[in-house]
Amino acid sequence: MKNGKSKLVLVAGGAGFLGSHLCDALLSEGAHVVALDNFQTGRKQNLRHLEREPRFDLVDSDIIKPLPARLRSKKVKFDEIFNLACAASPPHYQADPEHTMLTSVVGTHNLLTFAEATGARFFLASTSEIYGDPEVHPQKESYWGNVNPTGPRACYDEGKRAAETLTFDFDRAGRADVRVARIFNTYGPRMRADDGRVVSNVICQALAGDDITVYGDGSQTRSFCYVSDLVDGFMRLMAYEGAFPGAVNLGNPNELTVGDLAQKVLAMTGSASRVVSRPLPVDDPRRRRPDITLAKQILGWSPRTSLDVGLRATIAWFSDERSDASKAPRAPTMLHGAVAARQS
Repeated sequence: MKNGKSKLVLVAGGAGFLGSHLCDALLSEGAHVVALDNFQTGRKQNLRHLEREPRFDLVDSDIIKPLPARLRSKKVKFDEIFNLACAASPPHYQADPEHTMLTSVVGTHNLLTFAEATGARFFLASTSEIYGDPEVHPQKESYWGNVNPTGPRACYDEGKRAAETLTFDFDRAGRADVRVARIFNTYGPRMRADDGRVVSNVICQALAGDDITVYGDGSQTRSFCYVSDLVDGFMRLMAYEGAFPGAVNLGNPNELTVGDLAQKVLAMTGSASRVVSRPLPVDDPRRRRPDITLAKQILGWSPRTSLDVGLRATIAWFSDERSDASKAPRAPTMLHGAVAARQS
């Protein structure tokens, strides 16, 4: 609530994994939410439970393009704008690297100028990927990173670095009130099975009885934060009224090797899948762990969900997804003519 009225909040990327959970949290606090998504990686089914919610609207649009006229109307005044609009997993952001870069740069600029015009506070969902393959461990916000600017991950890594630059330039110029979160590995219900992230990969392969793919020797580490904890951090950072903190790390500082994660999921699912090794992708970080001292100090925030609890919830969700998919009518398998040619 703001001045006794419901806040009007725009969530770009609102149909995505993180965005849909954020929409739920905002609505639970009484806000009116407009979710904007181009459905490149977001899914309408993530928001299906909100179809009859009177305080929720869904707009099909791409932030690279001018925002729809009905959002830019002088009668519409947003209080907050969350920019979560960008493919975030390597297979997805590398599928169209030009669009990934433009989403972070052009799209962020479009939303920043809109925030300036409407007087809304602006939130950028940045990423731990701006640290690249870090040479400092754990990673503090003051660390400038070790990023390959021309590699296959650069469209995302450098795109987010540029988005941060734009956001802080708007702040320094007094053009927008901004908040920036650097997100570390997050998992939970509504992840896509095909997103290529380690948690979804391992769980889906284990449930299917397929070989579990571990890249490299499995000794590389990640720090996994459950989605509800991350969204709580988003809400606290957006509401923060203290002295400007700069970018803030949000993630779980409990570090785990990828190999140990695979073994944990195997035990939880009772799967007989084998663990197989594949070559480590180019520029894949060897270690990743956030220093969340700043988030603790200024937001009173730290993750509360244990990995075991979070994984059980995520496994249950993927299991239900598999069950629902098996009950759905099968599509025809034969392709004809031009359609078949495009699929070959």
